[in-house]
Amino acid sequence: MTTWGDELPTDLETCHQLIRELIETLRRQTSLNEKLQHQLERLRRRIDGQKAERIDPDQLLLFAREIIEAGGEPTPTEPAPPSDEPATTAAASPPKKGHGRKPRPGPLRRQAVVYDLPAGERTCPECGGRCCRIGEEIHEQLEYIPASLFVVQPIRPKYACTAGRGNVVIAPRLPEPIEKGRPGPGLLAYVITSKYADHLPLYRLEGILRRPGVELSRKTMCDWMATCVELLEPIYKRMHQLVLRSKVIGTDDTTVPVLDPTLGKTRTDRLWLYRGDDEHPYLVFDYTPDRTAEGPERMLKGFKGYLQAAADSAYDRLFADGTIIEVGCGAHARRKFPEAWPSPPAGAHIALADIKRLDRLEDQAEELDAAGRVDLRQKESVPILDEFEKWLKGPHPGVLPKCPLGEAIGYALNHWAALRRYVEAGFLGMDNNAVENGERPVALGRNYAQSPLMRSPRRSVAGTAPITMSLTLLRI
Repeated sequence: MTTWGDELPTDLETCHQLIRELIETLRRQTSLNEKLQHQLERLRRRIDGQKAERIDPDQLLLFAREIIEAGGEPTPTEPAPPSDEPATTAAASPPKKGHGRKPRPGPLRRQAVVYDLPAGERTCPECGGRCCRIGEEIHEQLEYIPASLFVVQPIRPKYACTAGRGNVVIAPRLPEPIEKGRPGPGLLAYVITSKYADHLPLYRLEGILRRPGVELSRKTMCDWMATCVELLEPIYKRMHQLVLRSKVIGTDDTTVPVLDPTLGKTRTDRLWLYRGDDEHPYLVFDYTPDRTAEGPERMLKGFKGYLQAAADSAYDRLFADGTIIEVGCGAHARRKFPEAWPSPPAGAHIALADIKRLDRLEDQAEELDAAGRVDLRQKESVPILDEFEKWLKGPHPGVLPKCPLGEAIGYALNHWAALRRYVEAGFLGMDNNAVENGERPVALGRNYAQSPLMRSPRRSVAGTAPITMSLTLLRI
């Protein structure tokens, strides 16, 4: 290719070839610059901007401009029938919240402390007579008593025959969380909650427990947690069974760093969350060292129904025989359109407008029963989905398949059947946000982790969100 130091060719054919090369180079550089600019804007928005996927208010003006450019006019609305009631100058506004302190929670224990006057000050300064009590003034002050450690001494009296026959009897020993161990169930629950729900490392718990004079090493507490996993294993198995009875299961995965002694550094493993329906509202976590299909296939063995998840090749074999029906996640499809900025913004705004209309219908559907949801979706949501699909398949001048907006459109089209499947049944949802919310404790603990996790097990555990995370991460 010709460089700046070369002389320009004089024949026309060579000049044309040179122009073609320059145009192709310019096209590649422009595409690269747009991609880099898009990545830069996403990083800036992640660091400095808001993360909410809100719609720009100017998009209403966008549609108005499109109508005007097309030569049409907005459809006029019919005038409202006259009302016998007097017109008001402004719509009724919601009542304003009052100022001042909030009342203290009712379930808290109240402790009365009386501050009375000494007997010598209960006389009238004018007549010298004794004053009588006419009432009292009460105010409330919220107080805190730090948690305290104490020792429980189970005492079992022994009994023997008074005639010297022996036959010593004693009450059986009560079951303990750790046989002949020091911790009681309350202390174990405190350590589990502090480490995995409040994200306090064990070395900080060492210092916290040292303040009241108790020395507990982090190694000892780690052994306690391992025993708790075995104790709670039956709860996990039962919850797993109940989740598999659901009509629809939501699932997603998130990453966890695991220290691999053979590598001398951390590797990225996976935690999978499985959430049952409203009749089986349980969260079940499963750990896998990779993102292959073996984990979901093992956890969902024997399940028949709907599976709602983001598009992932790990689930493809589950949908092959038709016993498990795929339901897409509208939140994943929606998220790609705000990320398409600064690609041509009009397309992203049009997509977000349609998705916002669908979201508002889902807000109305929450107040209805299953049959009402299906009826509302068939009448209101299906026409919007048809319109949105037509726009997705329509021409998009200047939008390349590999540009951010082109990738967002391609994702929606490739998984369109699964994305609109939620209109088929009232117990299905438009998105998988409930599952993602269940993963937040894991992400929060991962972000606050001070050191890599130490072990990588092959077994899975579950429970409610905080307890599940504690048991699952304990095995890692």
